[in-house]
Amino acid sequence: MLAKTTTPDKKQMKYNNPLSNSSIQKDGLITDLVNGCSEKKINKLRIGILGTRGIPNQYGGFEQFAEYLSVGLTLKGHEVHVYNSHDHSYQAKVWNNVHIIHCHDPSARMGTFSQFIYDLNCLKDSHKRDFDIILMLGYSSSSIWHAYFPGVPVIFNMDGLEWQRKKYKRPIQRFLKYAERLAIRHGDYFIADSPVIKNYLEKKYLIHCEPISYGAEILANENEDLLFEYNVAPYQYYLLIARMEPENNIDMILGAFHETDSTKKFIVIGSTDNHYGRSLVNKFRKDERIEFIGGIYDNPQKIHTLRKFCRLYFHGHSVGGTNPSLLEAMSSQALIASHDNSFNRAVLGENAYYFKTAADIRTIMQTRSKEREMKMIRENLVKIRNEFNWRTIIDRYDRFIKQCHLQAKTVK
Repeated sequence: MLAKTTTPDKKQMKYNNPLSNSSIQKDGLITDLVNGCSEKKINKLRIGILGTRGIPNQYGGFEQFAEYLSVGLTLKGHEVHVYNSHDHSYQAKVWNNVHIIHCHDPSARMGTFSQFIYDLNCLKDSHKRDFDIILMLGYSSSSIWHAYFPGVPVIFNMDGLEWQRKKYKRPIQRFLKYAERLAIRHGDYFIADSPVIKNYLEKKYLIHCEPISYGAEILANENEDLLFEYNVAPYQYYLLIARMEPENNIDMILGAFHETDSTKKFIVIGSTDNHYGRSLVNKFRKDERIEFIGGIYDNPQKIHTLRKFCRLYFHGHSVGGTNPSLLEAMSSQALIASHDNSFNRAVLGENAYYFKTAADIRTIMQTRSKEREMKMIRENLVKIRNEFNWRTIIDRYDRFIKQCHLQAKTVK
């Protein structure tokens, strides 16, 4: 095992990382996990999960991950607490046996900076919760508050390389690199969801970073009738699901499609309630083939059906690690056209079409190779079954968290 070798200002909290090797459905989010996660409940821990806007998911990837992970760890016998924004639509104190803690989030008044205040409020609250361990999802708005860490082991899921995101100007990119260093210095254990991120962090900071990806659920409840709402037929439309952010290359993808004479529709799923989203809607408002339908957070069958029957699923994410929406497209047996970068190739290998330019996208739209495409779809589904299934992911988190806690007690 590789010891952490950072500045030793937290002498009693620098531990060796213990592991080097190591499906839910909504309210029925739980059923498929029960059989795999309900073994003898030992080493019950009180776990705090911070860094998301809350569950059930109404925002993005980390929130969806927190749903699955919190339920899975609860079924393992742990007492799991997830922090939610105070104005989250779900106001009950328990969700699927996961404890919910609402903390003040000034996002309505302060915009992006509110993330820092929200994370600070969550960390302050954590001091009175007597947690055994903290799992911090992301670091960009939390690591600067290291003085408020509650004195128990802190595991950072290091997310993507945040400072590479195009939406940030250089001063913010420099800050995010600084926040990354603070997380490494003041965190105790680290998880990377991508081998690319793991290799980067271990090489740069000489730490051990546990590789644990996200998971995806394999569904078989597609219903063609659900397509009627969008006036499309199977395999006669393109699909993109993403947050409206520049690094997701939505402008390039839609721009390439806009220049074609295709008779297919292009459905875009994701909230457009930000500046970039509104600018995209305005830019392509005259192209009746392009339809922005907003986010879909409460109907997994509908979103699975849209993935399953699209002609091509476009994944434009260029920054970050293993993206949950990409895994879900694989599990829905969508044919994928992906932005060509090391993160996406680490997941997809040769089982996707790749693009870097608008010209690449137009070429892909004109390509048809049925035998090759069926092979790509089939092999991606095998990857979900063997590598990216939720039962395996939750098992690995459970082992890693328990080993971190055990080692922390030993060091103390």
